[in-house]
Amino acid sequence: MMRLILTLFLLIASPLRAEVDITPVESAGGLEAWLVEERSIPFVAIDLIFEGGATLDPDDSLGATALMAALLNEGAADMDAQGFAIRAEELAARFSFDAGRDTVTVSAQFLTETAPEAIALLNTALTQPRFDVDAVERVRAQMVASLRRDALDPNTIASRAFAEAAYPGHPYARPSEGTPESVAALTRDALLRAHEGAIARDRVHIGVAGDVDAETLGPLLDTLFEGVPDTGAPLPPRAEFAAEPGVTRVPFEGPQSVVAFGHAGIARDDPDFLTAFVVNEIVGGGRFGTRLMRELREKRGLTYGVGSFLASGFLGESYQGRLSASNADVGQVVDLIRAEWDKLASDGVTAEELDRIKTYLTGAYPLRFDGNGAIAGIMASMQFQEFGIDYVNTRNGLIDAVTLDQANAVAQRLYQPDALRFVIVGQPEGLN
Repeated sequence: MMRLILTLFLLIASPLRAEVDITPVESAGGLEAWLVEERSIPFVAIDLIFEGGATLDPDDSLGATALMAALLNEGAADMDAQGFAIRAEELAARFSFDAGRDTVTVSAQFLTETAPEAIALLNTALTQPRFDVDAVERVRAQMVASLRRDALDPNTIASRAFAEAAYPGHPYARPSEGTPESVAALTRDALLRAHEGAIARDRVHIGVAGDVDAETLGPLLDTLFEGVPDTGAPLPPRAEFAAEPGVTRVPFEGPQSVVAFGHAGIARDDPDFLTAFVVNEIVGGGRFGTRLMRELREKRGLTYGVGSFLASGFLGESYQGRLSASNADVGQVVDLIRAEWDKLASDGVTAEELDRIKTYLTGAYPLRFDGNGAIAGIMASMQFQEFGIDYVNTRNGLIDAVTLDQANAVAQRLYQPDALRFVIVGQPEGLN
């Protein structure tokens, strides 16, 4: 019954508001969080983002952070995996743990009436994971099977080959979840080191939304982080984009090729970043009507879909795109992308394109705030990305304020046709 109640609460969307009222909270123990109160239902969501992620893995323990995170709800303290799951069920609490290239993320949802007990249980997961042999082997087997499938996926192969070309010698060049061989070889000591390095107070960002006020939240945060170390493993240095222009071919049998392409990008804290984001949405935002979709699919039928994106990592940035095309069409696709990049650098975008994308972006943005869980995640992500606390309320105004001259100045700066690196996985034809 408790789980049914929580499920209903998770499905209830918070009402869309003209403004999101964010309260900064600092606990007695020095923890900082951003809180959005929503008192209409007795439900709270907390999201934690720890900086570091898979970049902290030593070269001889690739995948350790990913496997460690996947095991945090598989038993803690005196509870094995089943005991932990039963206790969470009793509290109608949901916890999820994940690790990516730059982060370890924790999401928790629970009822207001069980908040103290749910927070205590989450603290136990964060501070006293068991890493029992049976749980480790079960989750390891799942990861290895997934990695073996990825090793045969041309999209994964293309992404990894592009990363290796872009960031040689840096953790960004490595697969975030490791390889089947590296994960199979991970020891319990490697998991303990990954846990000690990744879960620390000095690298966490906290977002909270729901039926809780600032006065109540502070003590809950101190309980949540009781026993969590003050500092974790040092972060790696920044990653400088190093891929030279040209084409890398990776043989792969099949009628189609996957094409990954890109060059150096723009940092998240660059004054032109938001304008670059707007321009990219015109060019390759992954929907019908973008320039790349119009030129490659709508006019010529060369692909089912194509998109480009600002890959702004915590330690480095690039500008990338992806698509699949028939082997016979790859040469034409590469030529068209280069030509489109050249037109963007020389001519920019049109006033009509800019007005249309502003309308879309400002209209779609409020739809992201569709529940306490989503809002808590946005609050934590904003801090991780170093946005100001007022960003959600000023963001649409900033987009509306982008002028055509600004957009085209950024296009001239961002689009570098002579710097494009292509990684093509397949049996491409027609390449010069």
